[in-house]
Amino acid sequence: MHVHVVSGDGEAKFWLEPEIELAKNHKYSRKQLKEIESLVEVHCNELVSAWQQHFRSGSN
Repeated sequence: MHVHVVSGDGEAKFWLEPEIELAKNHKYSRKQLKEIESLVEVHCNELVSAWQQHFRSGSN
């Protein structure tokens, strides 16, 4: 389970499970990655729930 983060500054992919971990980074600075990772941590439960709902509905 993962989340993609995309903006004009760059692109990143974070694994959500088994723990939050940066998988890929393209152009984000270390400072930006720390900020993004913090937001991913705060909203992890929401992100996991949305991911599960999205892929559950796609299998019907």
